[in-house]
Amino acid sequence: MPLSEQEQRLLEEMERSLYHNDADFVASVGASRLRPNYRSIAVGVLLAVAGIVALIAGVAIAQLWLGILGFIVMFGGVLIAVTPGKGIRSVPGPSSPGRRPAQAKSDQGFMDRLNDRWDRRQDGQ
Repeated sequence: MPLSEQEQRLLEEMERSLYHNDADFVASVGASRLRPNYRSIAVGVLLAVAGIVALIAGVAIAQLWLGILGFIVMFGGVLIAVTPGKGIRSVPGPSSPGRRPAQAKSDQGFMDRLNDRWDRRQDGQ
């Protein structure tokens, strides 16, 4: 069942409020919607496999330095494979503190405005 126009406007306002008030949460959730970087995954997997091979070879021929190098390469490959790419969209940081009072009022979030309205009603204004 589709949302009514009022519900759609309310949802859009809540999304804008979330983007404005909780940028860290939006950045962490929004990053998961990006397409994976297949090139870095492929390179990471190849490095991890090469590292495992070097690690096993180092153990097999009793060369400690080769085993350690293999572990480092394997670890680096896994990090490359699971690290998100540089294409993450940036979320604007907190606004500048020296803004006009009218602008500060318009930048209030949806829930803040609702709370202010509720307080005014309770105070009898």
